Amino acid sequence: MKIKLVVAAVFLLSIQSFFAQEMPLNSSVDSVAVQNQKVQEKTILENQLKVNQKALNEQEQIVKNQKRDERKIERKQNKLKNEQNDFERRQKKLATAEKKVSKNEDKLSNAKKDLDKMQSKFEKSKSKGKLSSVEIEVRNVKISKQQLKIVKIEEDIQQDKEKLRKLR
Repeated sequence: MKIKLVVAAVFLLSIQSFFAQEMPLNSSVDSVAVQNQKVQEKTILENQLKVNQKALNEQEQIVKNQKRDERKIERKQNKLKNEQNDFERRQKKLATAEKKVSKNEDKLSNAKKDLDKMQSKFEKSKSKGKLSSVEIEVRNVKISKQQLKIVKIEEDIQQDKEKLRKLR
């Protein structure tokens, strides 16, 4: 039985030593060289950090400048586009005003021709003596209406010419 106890004790000690952890040896005092090396590494890392931050700031500034320049160019393009659109609108207004004036002048010439025809027919019929007093009055009313129409067209032409003058 004593042998069993001795064997068991040896067995337990061997297992314990097998699973035991190694303890690193700590030096209680760092050498001056190690401390100097750590300080140098720290300063080098700080300098690299500063250089990297400066480079990053410069890149950010370049990107900001590029964006600002792009916005300026875009604004100039928009301004030019708006000016071009305004010019085109003014040209269209001018063209429509000129068309309106020419259309009214054509109307005026047609109305004057119609008036001349009416008056000549009236004079022929009147000289032949075929018209009664009622028919004479009816034709006079038609001639007066045509004359009013001519006056209105002339007023429209004057207004359109004034608008055209303002547009130019």
